[in-house]
Amino acid sequence: MDDGESPPAVNFGQRRELPGNLTDDFCEIDIPLHSAGAWDIGGARSFLHYVLPRLQLQLAVIFLLTQSLHLLLRRFHMPRIFSELLAGIILGPTVLGQIPNFRKTLFPQEGDVYIDLLGKIGFIFFIFLSGVKMDPKTVMRTGAKAWTIGVVAAAFPVSIGLGFAAIAEKVIHRYRWPTCRSIVGIQNLFAFPVIASMLVDLKIMNSELGRLALASGLISDFFSGLALSSLSLYIIGKYSFAKALGAQTVFLTIGLVLLIIFIGQPVSQWIIRKTPEGKPVTRVHIILMSLVVLVVVLLTDNVGLHYQYGPFLLGLVVPDGPPLGSTLVDRLETLISGLFTPLMITYCGMKVNLVEIYDLNFTAWIWCIVALFLGLKLLAIFGPAMMCKVPVKDAAALAIIMSTQGVVQMSFYYSNFVNQTFDGETFSMLNTIVLIQAAASHLIVKLLYDDSRMYTGYQKRDIQHTPPNSELRVVSCAHRIDDVLAVRKVFEASFPTKESPLSIYALHLVELVGRASPLLIDHQLGQKSSNVTRTQKMIEVLYAYEQEYMGLVSVQQFTSISLTKFMHCDICTLAFDKSASLIILPFHKKWNHQGKLMLDSSVLRLINTSVLENAPCSVSILVDRHKIRRMSPLSSVYSVGLAFFGGTDDREALAYARRMTKSPDVHLTVVRFVPWDLYAGISQWDAVLDAEILKDMRMQGAHQDNIIYKEERVRDGAETALQIRAMEESFDLIIVGRRHGDNMPQLLGLSEWNDLPELGPVGDMLAASDINKPVSVLVVQHQIVKKK
Repeated sequence: MDDGESPPAVNFGQRRELPGNLTDDFCEIDIPLHSAGAWDIGGARSFLHYVLPRLQLQLAVIFLLTQSLHLLLRRFHMPRIFSELLAGIILGPTVLGQIPNFRKTLFPQEGDVYIDLLGKIGFIFFIFLSGVKMDPKTVMRTGAKAWTIGVVAAAFPVSIGLGFAAIAEKVIHRYRWPTCRSIVGIQNLFAFPVIASMLVDLKIMNSELGRLALASGLISDFFSGLALSSLSLYIIGKYSFAKALGAQTVFLTIGLVLLIIFIGQPVSQWIIRKTPEGKPVTRVHIILMSLVVLVVVLLTDNVGLHYQYGPFLLGLVVPDGPPLGSTLVDRLETLISGLFTPLMITYCGMKVNLVEIYDLNFTAWIWCIVALFLGLKLLAIFGPAMMCKVPVKDAAALAIIMSTQGVVQMSFYYSNFVNQTFDGETFSMLNTIVLIQAAASHLIVKLLYDDSRMYTGYQKRDIQHTPPNSELRVVSCAHRIDDVLAVRKVFEASFPTKESPLSIYALHLVELVGRASPLLIDHQLGQKSSNVTRTQKMIEVLYAYEQEYMGLVSVQQFTSISLTKFMHCDICTLAFDKSASLIILPFHKKWNHQGKLMLDSSVLRLINTSVLENAPCSVSILVDRHKIRRMSPLSSVYSVGLAFFGGTDDREALAYARRMTKSPDVHLTVVRFVPWDLYAGISQWDAVLDAEILKDMRMQGAHQDNIIYKEERVRDGAETALQIRAMEESFDLIIVGRRHGDNMPQLLGLSEWNDLPELGPVGDMLAASDINKPVSVLVVQHQIVKKK
């Protein structure tokens, strides 16, 4: 502009251009939602210009990339959050965002609001369900070890953090002070949902380390949450326009907590009272609770707190377990944890920009702060754990598990980013740290802790090496009342005496639904299961058996409430702790009175397979057909048959059968299947051991009328199958070994038709669904002794 020109006049009354059609009454903005597709004759707009098709494509791209990365990286023990965050970084400005027009075309800025909204809704319900799964009473029931670790872990970093923040203010620019304080506060946070998710990923939730981490993490979460809230109020009181705002926030927070407790709890109890016993909560009540969650979020945000606190507190108020807690988790868990919460993680990753970093000095400060407080947290957990006599490797693994970061910390980072407490560089660095720490923590814990090693048996825990005139310890597992009735029949046949008493450790298995922490309930201590009706019936059956054989049988009963994929840990731990010689597992198939299959559970089959692989003692699977109606009159004699082919499992099966012969009401028939070539398919040492135990068997049979020994010569598996099927007609119980030599002529051809490897070729044949005889089968596997 020339000096002589006067500036143009500004017309303050003129109407400015707005995005939409402005009238005197309202402003109308054109937001294209649905594409006309093939009917868009003009074709003026691409389908990506429309909100809904673009959102659908965005979700498809996000989850296709996320799942592909997870399928690839899980082979390297990377957690799911690593794949989800890495997918976001790839889709963001760091990688694909460098391609011209990629972000503008597929992820335009005006479309971020929809992904952001879906992710936040997912995280809100994720936090709510995390609260539902937690039992606040657990904090009071945890032992001194968990209290010591949890309190010290929360208090030590916080106390150091307050002093560090004051020192950092002297060397960091003033406008970075709120950022520094927020980072320090979030680093001091212990997130119970993150700890529980990591334990599930590592498959160690039911281990001794997993239980200690859950108990300590719950306590640390409680105290660190209080500390973070106090720090937030401190920042508000120091930096807001009026300190009265801080006092007002405290007042409103207390009011919100009281409102949730005195309204949320009565509503939950009302829903439970309206639900018939044994039935799930209705869909209307689920919708009502979801609506209450959203209302609580609205109130929490307006009070001035982080929006996650309200739903979490409401979740704590809702009773865990059935009927309300379990139904909420069952209906919402898959959608929330599988779809919406990962969307938030990926969306945060899409905001990470590792290409444009300008303030390298403060970036270094961020890494130093995070490293310092990570070290403090590790020290604060490792030290008390060592004082509580936790093994060194387990203490180190515990420290890493409790110090890890996850989706909860990311939500705080994102909130600070939206509120402009964090700039883009700070947010990018903190999310990168979450990515690195998530990967490193999983790998290190995998190296430090192997839960299977605790079951490793160097000593022999089996029936063969248990003296005949000594106590026999057995762990019996049951999912249903039918399992207890079936195993009681086996225990009665075992004929306990004063010289050879029977100690039974009965473990009733209940699926963990609607809570985060698994429980192992010891009924000898007066503890009760939440599923009282079902468990009590099973307890009464074995209690009656103990009373019938008073002084000869001792029964200790436990209930394991756990995720089904971790139930084998409780079974193996109980067997290890009680020095059991045998575990009896129920078969995963059940038959009704007509002999028709009424249950075929792949979950129970997986439990049995896991126990067979990890058990510290011998294991047996009981195939029960006692419900099938008998055609012949009921006899007072209990007929037991044993098919002997040779090998360690067959010798273990014979050792258990010999114990049964002490009962005059048990008649044992041992059928040895002999090939034409006597020693074909078996090692020389096994042949010697087989000959020794069979010799003892024959000598015992010479003095007892209830023992019959006979041999059957067979050429191949076909002849063996005919003989085995003939045994179905003659016995109430058939005992067989699980594993045999691969080259045994007697079993030639049977392995190719083995549909149930956990039963072996002979057990698989006897568990066939077409058998309608009331014959039960006990498949025995000898203890797998690990080498040093």
